[in-house]
Order: sequence, then C-alpha cells, then structure tokens
Amino acid sequence: MGSRQTRQRLNEDANEDRFSNICEPMKALVRDLPPKGGNAQRSTSIILNHVIDEIRSRGDPLMVTGMARFGIETSKALGVSVPQLRALAKNIGKNHQLAQELWSTGVHEARLLAGMIDDPAEVSQEQMEEWAGDFDSWDVVDGSCGNLFDKTPFVVGKAHEWSARQEEYVKRAGFVMMAELAVHDKKTTDRTFLEFLPLIIRESSDDRNFVKKAVNWALRQIGKRNMTLNKAAVQAAKTIQKQDSSSARWIAADALRELASVQVQKKFGSTAKKSI
Repeated sequence: MGSRQTRQRLNEDANEDRFSNICEPMKALVRDLPPKGGNAQRSTSIILNHVIDEIRSRGDPLMVTGMARFGIETSKALGVSVPQLRALAKNIGKNHQLAQELWSTGVHEARLLAGMIDDPAEVSQEQMEEWAGDFDSWDVVDGSCGNLFDKTPFVVGKAHEWSARQEEYVKRAGFVMMAELAVHDKKTTDRTFLEFLPLIIRESSDDRNFVKKAVNWALRQIGKRNMTLNKAAVQAAKTIQKQDSSSARWIAADALRELASVQVQKKFGSTAKKSI
C-alpha cells in the first residue's frame, strides 16, 4: 500500500473512531427503549432526531460532489461515508422500528443506515416492496440487498420476481440479491443458483447501466461458488455471448474473463462437486 493510500486509510479509521466515540451514548438510548407502544414510538422519535442530527453534522458537500461522479443520486444526500454509517449502526444495534423511521425520512444516508440496522427476521414482503418502490440510487439498492434483504426468507422469490420488473433499480435489486446470496449464504444449494442462470440469460440484453452491471455481478458470483456452478455459469456466458446485444456481449466477455481465469480455476482444482 502506497503512502498516500496509507494516509487515506488512517484518516478514514480515525474519522470512524471519532464518530463511534461520539455515538457511543446511543447504545444506552436504544437499550433503554420501552416495549412497543406509544412510549416506544416517542422514544424512537427522540433517537431518530438524534441520529439525523449526527448524520447532518458530519455531512460533507465535497463528498456529495464525489458521490455524484459515481452515479449516486445526491438530491437528498448529505455526504457521510459508509464507514461512518457502519460505526453508527454498530452502536445502535438491530432496531426494526428505528430502521422504518430512518427510511421514511428520505435522507440518502438515513436509508443506507436503515438497511444496516433493520432486523431481517422482522422484514416482511410488504416492506421489501415498499422500499423497492422508493429505490432511486444504486448504492441504496446494493446496501438494502446486501445488508438486509439477502438475509430474509423471501430473497429467492423476490430475486426471481424483481428480475422481471421493468423499473431499473428494482430489476437491479433482483440481480444484486442473487450476487449477495452467492457470496454470503453458504447453505443454499446449487439448484437455487442454477435456476437463476436462465433469468440472467433472459435479461442480459438490458442495456441500462445499473441493470447490466448487476446481471454481470450475479453471473460472476454464481460462477465463483464452486466448480459445478462455474461450469454452468461459463456455459451461460457463452450463450449470452451469442446475443445480438452490446450489453450481452459485454456481460459475457467480462464474466468469461474472470470465470475462466487461472486464478478462479486453480481455486476449484480440488473442490468437490456440491449436490444439486
């Protein structure tokens, strides 16, 4: 790591530590929440206001400008880094009610934080649909899917359903959940991922930037789980490659470059096939 990168990492770590120390008292606030009901609602509102104040106090206009360069929707963004939000989430802990309140504010960073602190066990399909209807930025999509939705019992069904939706960010979410499930869930059988591949092939001609990148991501992550899925993903990529679509050709070429690489193939040299 170069000196510039080292300094940047040290600064990020220091900022995260300062943010964590300032938010430490929030642990006690959340821990002392009364049972659900009117008093609990009032207490959650107090914490919500405190959290929003903390986020606003750390907003950086220069960071907002940088976010925009990466295609992030910034009309309601304050410019707070993900590491800072993670530090805050760590101090808050899981809190479904507060997550709902944070999401309802519409503030970009509040929605990222909501995905970090919500409890997957309390998430309903109705909530997933509600949040999906509000998606307006790829990073909120990825955060909601990678921190929360992929840990719910509805992930596979919603991945199938949303992959066929026309809304750009909802469709992206369908494929992001496939990718995140491939990375995080070690218990899901190969059959689930094999059944994702026809959806990937079907939607690979969608040339919208945030869709095609998610389709590619899902294909690559599935193909890196084990040798069985690697072979199936490579075959899917070759099928995609034959489509008369610039998006499909890019997805296939990029996926094949990684999935057929020496590094990935070496990884599976002694991996036993997983039962379907």
